Amino acid sequence: MSLRMMLLGCAAAVVAAPSFAADAIVAAEPKAIEYVRVCDAYGTGYFYIPGTETCLKIGGYLRFEVYGGPDENGTSDWNARTRAHVEFIAKSDTEYGPLTGLIVLRNNGDNSSTTTILDSAYIDVAGLRAGLFYSWWDDDLNGEPDVLSSFETLHNSIRYQYETGDFYSGLSVDELEDGYYKLGEEPNNLGIAFGIGDKIGDFSYQVIGGYDTDNEEGAIRGMIFAQLGPGTLGLAGVWASGPNSYYAQSEWTIATEYAIEVTDKWSVTPAAQYFGKYATDTNDGAIPASFEGLGDAWMLGFTTDYHIATDFYLKVTASYLDEEDGDDVTSGFLRLQRAF
Repeated sequence: MSLRMMLLGCAAAVVAAPSFAADAIVAAEPKAIEYVRVCDAYGTGYFYIPGTETCLKIGGYLRFEVYGGPDENGTSDWNARTRAHVEFIAKSDTEYGPLTGLIVLRNNGDNSSTTTILDSAYIDVAGLRAGLFYSWWDDDLNGEPDVLSSFETLHNSIRYQYETGDFYSGLSVDELEDGYYKLGEEPNNLGIAFGIGDKIGDFSYQVIGGYDTDNEEGAIRGMIFAQLGPGTLGLAGVWASGPNSYYAQSEWTIATEYAIEVTDKWSVTPAAQYFGKYATDTNDGAIPASFEGLGDAWMLGFTTDYHIATDFYLKVTASYLDEEDGDDVTSGFLRLQRAF
């Protein structure tokens, strides 16, 4: 058989063989992508968690500080510190009103060995708040040097606060575990506190009080702010029946400041404070059992704030403290902060 006849035979066999059609290629339907939606029901910065009706906001700040003063870090008269602060706020509507959940994480980087702490975490709905949060005693004048609260204002608490417009009033029950307690006792105090405040035009006020049931002592504080001329005048006063977890710096004190808006970016705040029966070194736990027999003290301070750029701030503060029973102290800090 010739080569030509062989090729023709093979071709005929291929043509005669049954054919099998390949399956058609079908493109998969693309999955629908759910884009993050902006939630404007609770202000700026919130977005819907995908697949839910819960709105979430993530914010915080980065802060660098350099402190100066006697024995700021061991025997050193200066100390640098970096802080990272992140907060998560979740909100959703319920039949009782907005339901809020907040978590704040903070790390103070004083050296290479740092620990992140839970700075706040609470549930809030219909005026009722429960969890770890700062008390009304953490509110302060605009400047930095004044001392108008105890050394610890963060408590596990349950609080009810009624609000209407700018007016609020409330009552809280606080676990004072990190507060002042007497020698020979355990740090498991219970406190009861109240707060009331309002803003009327260019005037605002706050009156708060707290009773430390373990130490059987309490304190009351009042603050007022008034817009006067180019700035805001602030006045505050505190009285304590004895050393307690709400106030232990002195038996009584009065403080004043004037926050002057020099420009829309720059403000300066001179301040002064006088202490009756002043207790020294309360931040280190050296709290006396009584204010009796203690000398007085006075303080002058100055703070300047500069808004460098959007969400970028500079703060510099300095103070001079003259204690009747101790040495004069000059201290202060410089702070750079980037908020987001």
